[in-house]
Amino acid sequence: MNTNTDWVYRVFEPHGSEGWRPYGDAERWHGAITASDSPEGARFAIGRIVADLMSEWERIGLHHAMHVRVFVWHVEEGDMDDADFVVEVRPRSDFDAA
Repeated sequence: MNTNTDWVYRVFEPHGSEGWRPYGDAERWHGAITASDSPEGARFAIGRIVADLMSEWERIGLHHAMHVRVFVWHVEEGDMDDADFVVEVRPRSDFDAA
């Protein structure tokens, strides 16, 4: 039987030698998405987060797009090292030329 679960996420940006810090408005880029309790559900959640990032960057101008990491945990947030999925988004620097 396919059940639903929460996929908890947080988006981080590079912060030099200190590692990673929460991206932008920390409240906006942190939360949970309910989807099936399966790898497909996790992919759905990650897809929604990346789509939201792309929409945000298009709204404010693609030159604001930046390197981020999306951390996703099953049910509750943990340490970065314990994330179930980590997706790195590195937008091209020549967006406007494309």
